[in-house]
Amino acid sequence: MASLSLVNVCKTFKNGQIAVKNFNLDIRDQEFLILVGPSGCGKSTTLRMIAGLEEISSGELWIDGELMNLTVPQKRDLSMVFQSYALYPHLTVYENMAFSLRVRNVGKTEIDQRVRKAADVLCISHLLDRKPHALSGGQKQRVAIGSAIVREPKAYLMDEPLSNLDAKLRTQMRVELSKIHKELGATMIYVTHDQVEAMTLGTRIVVMNSGVILQAAEPKVLYTNPINKFVAGFIGSPSMNFIPVWVERREERICVEFSKNRLFVNEECAKRLIEGDYLGRRVYLGIRPEDLHETGTKDQELKLHVEIKEVLGSEILLHGKIGRSPVCARLKPDFPSEGGREVSIFADMSRILLFDMETEENILYR
Repeated sequence: MASLSLVNVCKTFKNGQIAVKNFNLDIRDQEFLILVGPSGCGKSTTLRMIAGLEEISSGELWIDGELMNLTVPQKRDLSMVFQSYALYPHLTVYENMAFSLRVRNVGKTEIDQRVRKAADVLCISHLLDRKPHALSGGQKQRVAIGSAIVREPKAYLMDEPLSNLDAKLRTQMRVELSKIHKELGATMIYVTHDQVEAMTLGTRIVVMNSGVILQAAEPKVLYTNPINKFVAGFIGSPSMNFIPVWVERREERICVEFSKNRLFVNEECAKRLIEGDYLGRRVYLGIRPEDLHETGTKDQELKLHVEIKEVLGSEILLHGKIGRSPVCARLKPDFPSEGGREVSIFADMSRILLFDMETEENILYR
């Protein structure tokens, strides 16, 4: 496997559009790295520059200590799995998986060993004699991944490989990809716009927007300690609630107030707000739906006007408003609530985040 480094990598298209700006990242050997962000953020372009399918406008790409900017894709020893399955319809599964090895003049015995080993890992050994038209979507995607595995490259590049699958198959394939990563000890770079895929698959996640890296960290760190409001809102499903609030001092304590609601913050939060000169100013209060609870103290209470109730079996999602701010709460299924009612919910004050109204930076970032 391989380690990769991107140093000040930029991509500017002929029409002047800047797709990637000053991309700096070290990708460790055997890492499962996820590039995530909204459509048009530059994640697929970055992957294609690594693969050699897009020219790097400026900056450097290093693979195992060797500069690769001018190296043709075939000699970078990388395998890429695309969103489309890219299978030859007239060839069997075995022949599809063996094709890249035959082109490289690998011996028949070694080809057979590699194909059957990959098929065993992917649980498609019983499909080797079938042609693509006789396969389901999930099976086709496994064959496409198998075609990449047999090459035994330095790293695997995957560009939204599960986006064409239905929800159930995506869940199954996420589990399979995690198993493959552990079994092969592979370096994988994976592009997606689906933050659930990112959180469940990645050992590290890179959040991108407008061609730049906003934050690169382990999934848990991104979830609990996002660097700014964009990252906080992008990671997590349902997404974080954001409420404009006033920072005030009441009863010799620091609190945030909005729409006749008042929440007292803990000592660490109060210290940050005072040091940042936020008293008397507005900030964004960020709280995740799962950090709103059915019970709590008066200092944690919020009044939610319920508009919609989603019953999900093991839990419910209440969508409504606190004042003018839309809020979603994830609660136990037996919580008494119906649309049109006002209910009391309670914020876990140890889990709140606060964001600067102008810069949108996380005031509590550690």
